[in-house]
Parts: sequence; C-alpha cells; structure tokens
Amino acid sequence: MRFEKQTDLQREMKAIKAFVGMFNGSYIKLGQHDIDFTILSQNHTVIGYAEVKGRNRLMSDAFPLPIAVRKLVKLTDRKSEPVIIWACLDGIIFVKLKNVTGEIKMGGRKPREGSVNDIEMMAYYNSNKHFKTLKY
Repeated sequence: MRFEKQTDLQREMKAIKAFVGMFNGSYIKLGQHDIDFTILSQNHTVIGYAEVKGRNRLMSDAFPLPIAVRKLVKLTDRKSEPVIIWACLDGIIFVKLKNVTGEIKMGGRKPREGSVNDIEMMAYYNSNKHFKTLKY
C-alpha cells in the first residue's frame, strides 16, 4: 500500500526543481518502486540519480537526516553519481552519497496499518562540511 499524499508529491517536485535549477539541469521521474529521479545536465545527458526524502522540519532542526538503507542500495546499484535530497519546510539539504558516513540502525516511524516499510534498517547522517543547503 502506498502512503504518499499529494502534498508529499508536491514537496518532492518542489525539491527536485530547486536542485536541478542550481545548474539549469532537468530530471526524469522514475517508477513507483524505484529511486525517485534521473538527473540530467543542460545537454540532457545523465549525470546522476537522486532520492528525495521528505523532512517535515526546518533545515536548522533536520539533523540527523534519515534514509532507508534499501534506498541507499538502489542508489548505489545505478553505478552513477547518487545524491540524496531532504526536502525540509524551508529548503533542501543535499549531499553526494560518496561524501558521507552515517549510523545504521533499526528505525523509521510508528507502524501504519498495511505498511511493510515503516520499521526498517535506516541510515542516519549527522551534519558535516559536505552537506549543502538551498533555501526556498
């Protein structure tokens, strides 16, 4: 069962548009059970892949940043430049996956009826110099 609401999808689109807007790039939305986006350069060549995670907090209160380990595996399986983007209330925090180390532990959210991914192996990242921000 999918739990994404229209507001979640709008937040995701706002984040990816802000990200590719920094370098006049573009994106392709990938399938429902895939990572989120292929990132394209100005001349429409693939330069990487991105996963956008919603973070209902201000950027100043967003750390540690969570992501499911299964998403990290999908990103790194692409053999390209993986980027994680956290869509916060006031902007985005992003990082190239190769530049961070984190803590792996069971985590997630309060389980919902019909969900299989609410409690799972998660990675948590603390702030470091490689994280970049962009305010909306």
